[in-house]
Amino acid sequence: MTPLDKQERAQAIQSMFGRIAGRYDVMNRLMTFGQDMRWRRFVVDKAALTPSGRLLDLAVGTGDIAMMARRQNPQATVIGADFALPMMQVGQHRLAGESILWCQGDALALPFPDASFDAVVSGYLLRNLVDLRQGLAEQLRVLRPGGRLVALDTTPPPPNIFRPFIEIHLRFIIPLLGRLIANAPDAYAYLPNSTEAFLPPADLAEVMQAAGLADVHYQTFMLGTMAVHWGSKPIH
Repeated sequence: MTPLDKQERAQAIQSMFGRIAGRYDVMNRLMTFGQDMRWRRFVVDKAALTPSGRLLDLAVGTGDIAMMARRQNPQATVIGADFALPMMQVGQHRLAGESILWCQGDALALPFPDASFDAVVSGYLLRNLVDLRQGLAEQLRVLRPGGRLVALDTTPPPPNIFRPFIEIHLRFIIPLLGRLIANAPDAYAYLPNSTEAFLPPADLAEVMQAAGLADVHYQTFMLGTMAVHWGSKPIH
C-alpha cells in the first residue's frame, strides 16, 4: 500500500465514523446484543489502572471505555483521543462527558510525550489502522515502562459449526441494521469486510509481541468473533 493509498483509506475511515457518530452507540448495542459493554469493562479491568494513574483511551469514540475507567478510578486522569471529531462531540454531551479530557489525534502520530501513560486502551481501533505496526509502536512509545496496552476488536469468524450463522449476521443482518438504524449501509458493510480481513487472535498476539510488548495474552468472546488482547511494556 502506497502512502497515498494509506492517506485515502484513513480519510475514508475518518469520514465514515463521523457520519455514523449519532447512531454509533445504539448500533453497537444492537449488533452485539448488548454484550459490548461487558467486553469494555473487561478492557478496563485488564488495564489495571492505579487510583492516581493516567489512562489514554485511543479511538475513544463516544467514550464508553474512558467513562468506565473514570468511574472505577475517580482520581485518575483519563484522556480520550480520536481522529473522528463528531464521535467525540457526541461523547462530550453524554452524562459523564465532562469528566474526560478529549483530544483529536492520529493513532499513528500521537500528540503525547514518551512514557506519559500508565495504560493505553482501545475499542475497535487496531483493525482500522492503515499501519498496524506503526500504531502499536506509537502506543508503546507513550506507555511508561510496566504500563499496560489493552485492545478490544473484532476477529475473523473461527472455523466451527457456528461460522455459517456468524457470516449471516456479519454479511446480512449488520448491513441491514446499518441501513435501518444509521442510514449508513456502506459503513456497516465495511465492518464485516474489515473483520474478515483482519488477523486471527493468535496472529495478532504474535504481532504485538514482535512490536515489543511482553506478557501478551488474549481472550475471545461471542463465539470467537471478539477478542481482547493485553500486554505490558517491558521495564528494562
